[in-house]
Amino acid sequence: MEHRTAEATVTVTRDGRPLAGQEVTVAQRDHDFLFGCIGFEFIDLANGAGTELDRRVAREWFELFNFATLPFYWGRFEPERGRPDTARLLATARWFAERGCPVKGHPLAWHTVTADWLRDLPTDEIAQVQRDRITREVTDFAGVIDAWDVINEVVIMPIFDRDDNGITRLCRDLGRIPMVRMAFDAARAANPHATLLLNDFDMSAAYECLIEGVLEAGVRIDALGLQSHMHQGYWGEEKTLAILDRFARYGLPIHFTETTIVSGHLMPPEIVDLNDYQIPDWPTTPEGEQRQADEIVRHYRTLLSHPSVQAITYWGISDSGWLGAPGGFLRVDGSRKPSYEALHGLIKGEWWLPPTALVADAQGRVRFRGFLGSYEVSAAGRTTTVRLDTPGELALDAAL
Repeated sequence: MEHRTAEATVTVTRDGRPLAGQEVTVAQRDHDFLFGCIGFEFIDLANGAGTELDRRVAREWFELFNFATLPFYWGRFEPERGRPDTARLLATARWFAERGCPVKGHPLAWHTVTADWLRDLPTDEIAQVQRDRITREVTDFAGVIDAWDVINEVVIMPIFDRDDNGITRLCRDLGRIPMVRMAFDAARAANPHATLLLNDFDMSAAYECLIEGVLEAGVRIDALGLQSHMHQGYWGEEKTLAILDRFARYGLPIHFTETTIVSGHLMPPEIVDLNDYQIPDWPTTPEGEQRQADEIVRHYRTLLSHPSVQAITYWGISDSGWLGAPGGFLRVDGSRKPSYEALHGLIKGEWWLPPTALVADAQGRVRFRGFLGSYEVSAAGRTTTVRLDTPGELALDAAL
């Protein structure tokens, strides 16, 4: 993975003089790559009301992940007009930020889990309150949340017919591209420095057509979100790479925004909408857990092998999540599945540099290869930090 690593030559000095011939310890402290997961289950914990299980799961979460996604579903964030859940979500976002973890908000505009009170409004007023909602959230959370899934699942949005909702009606009246423009313009104006994503589950040519139309219309997209809920089975390397190549041609970073691989039985293939498959009990199984561990490793290796991929967000660390599916890395009781150990073996093992003792040459230089990220450099009782931020060969200075 040459596009993920750097060969660093670090000149170590103390008081301006090279530490020739001395032992230098180098240790990785973080990854530049965004290994993400949703943090929905920690809202209570971040607001002082968590359980011991919550605290245990949080420890496991931070041992794996460095990027959180928090929920801004309008129907839950503002079920009563004018009374948004800003304080709790802001406290949660700060809780992650204080632990060195950047946060993304999901989503600002979507036709599902939207506010019921929108149905009673005329379409022109829906457009205004949608713009206002985007402006409010992006402004209120700026500096704490600086990445957003701005608009979700636009391909199906104007033809969505499962329930009456104001956002589908608005998108049908405006059209997909004007709808995307409205949402992105509002978010960009509220926080010009934010990373703004277009996100969808539709991996067909329809999503490509939408992206092309939006870009041709001059709408600036910072990254493309691709969903991969694999409740019906792992995609496999060939399909995943083909999808990546198709969407990489736009020259934008790719985020795998919603990833799930189950450790129980697979959802029947005839199910079209995953939400239609909700059963009383969907258990994890020993054989399913081994399959999940293997597929997790294959999936993460495949995604990191492609230079366009900037982030992977997994859709829940434990099995107490979406649709009751056994898709987590932890069982309901918080115990680790083989998939947790397997992914940990990549992120904090194969793709990680543990404390490594080196000896500086006559010019005070040490050399090491590592994944892009930050590294502590220690010698003679002092420590500093260097960052590997570009693939290839790097020359860095570490002044102690």
